[in-house]
Amino acid sequence: MRGPLIGATLRERRRALGITQAALAAQLGISASYLNLIESDKRSIAGALLKRVADALGFTLAEIDGAAERRLVADLGELCGEPMLADLGLEPAGAQALVGRHREWGRALVRLHRAWIDRGQAVNALSDRLHQDPFLGEAVHSMLTQVTAIRSSAEILQSAGELDAVRRGRFLGIVGDESARLADVARSLAAFFDQDAAGTRSVTPADEVDDFIVDFDNHFPALEQAGEDFRASAAIGGDCSEAALRAYLRREHAVEVVVRPVGELDPAHVRHLVGFDAGARMLVLAEEAMPATRRFELARLATELHAQGRAVDEVLARAGQLTSEAARWRARRALSSYLAAAVLLPYEAFFDAAQRLHCDVDRLVQRFGASFEQVCHRLVTLRRPGASGIPFALMRVDAAGFTSKRFPLPRLTVPRHGPACPMWAVYQALHVPGTIVRQLAQWPDGQRMLLVARTVEKSRPAFSLPRRLQSVMLACDALHADKTVYGAGLDLSSAGPAVPVGPSCRLCVRRDCVYRAEDPIVGR
Repeated sequence: MRGPLIGATLRERRRALGITQAALAAQLGISASYLNLIESDKRSIAGALLKRVADALGFTLAEIDGAAERRLVADLGELCGEPMLADLGLEPAGAQALVGRHREWGRALVRLHRAWIDRGQAVNALSDRLHQDPFLGEAVHSMLTQVTAIRSSAEILQSAGELDAVRRGRFLGIVGDESARLADVARSLAAFFDQDAAGTRSVTPADEVDDFIVDFDNHFPALEQAGEDFRASAAIGGDCSEAALRAYLRREHAVEVVVRPVGELDPAHVRHLVGFDAGARMLVLAEEAMPATRRFELARLATELHAQGRAVDEVLARAGQLTSEAARWRARRALSSYLAAAVLLPYEAFFDAAQRLHCDVDRLVQRFGASFEQVCHRLVTLRRPGASGIPFALMRVDAAGFTSKRFPLPRLTVPRHGPACPMWAVYQALHVPGTIVRQLAQWPDGQRMLLVARTVEKSRPAFSLPRRLQSVMLACDALHADKTVYGAGLDLSSAGPAVPVGPSCRLCVRRDCVYRAEDPIVGR
């Protein structure tokens, strides 16, 4: 949880421009030795001096705020939690020094780490299939049965001497039939392993999309403008109701909207409870979907079919971080969701309401007819210069602790792989479904943050299946807590009581924590 790491960025730009340290220091009104400390990341820089440096080197403040470097430090910090490297005694503080001096080496290590995780997931997935999947056991049993039948028939044909035509034909028929079944099983096994291998690479595309969104600070002005333009031109009313969106789709795009039980949806559409058949011009929504979910999906399709949908393509065209089709697909869905939110929760109206209601998520849900999770997402996107909301981090986990959504802050690194600290409110909320859990948390270095979490329940296909509970958490620096309804009644002074937490068990120096799930490998 340190300040911006921008020394290497400044040094590289200064050298590229052919400016000496002494000349730049004189232009800035500081000593050359002080500038050297800044370029070595041994002194922080902010305020007016940061603005003068940016102007002198031709940067915008956004380009040198250190967000990319902080993310790289956080990614390197995850190496400290690898059991395979435990004996090296890696300290998270060393990541900052590496990034400051050798940024490309740091990126190389992160890339190798992600590739290693990818390979590990592939191996684990195949191992689980080999040991647990009933298809494999049945297939192997079937192959053994067919091989035995073929072998027995062949031995009879070979050793029984002269057989009459009927009996010989019968045994030859057995060999032929069982050989055909054996070939079918072999083809099924080949397809099974091909499909399994193709489906195990999930880390890299998700990481690429995370990096892409963080690089834009989760704020896309072009999509905000596209949302405003859509509302102005689509004639769907100020509240963008479900009925108005349905009427718009029918009127402008000849799309019929039908509602069916989730069991009747195409299997590929069950996860998102919605499917669009472009050929038949039909949008199928699951009747189990919540009203806010149905409205959101209608807005997503409406903007995709409208001319404003091209704004997503234009943003993607500038996304150099996305190197695979899987990553681009994920990013397209994330951006189309962003555009839908910009339509249903327009920036200015939502920003004003968030300030007036002190970021009370429940009241914002009522005001805009959105879901709890949709409102939390929108709060994170309020980054417009001159009209910026509270800087929030966001995290979503399921009941198994898997992190399915994350947006970090410079001083709150949301783990990319593995669980965070079990004391975080995002996990505590799973114990009290439907109840908002607020928490003033303090990290070992003294940093304090306000954590606010609540469970959300996704629709399930049938009563007999388990409930689909997920926990969504917003987090902000404690300095902003008094601007939220959730800070009321808390002692926000530096001496006030706070829950002692850490980043994750393996990276936490609190050795007396009774909630610890793993041994620490830092501070040895």
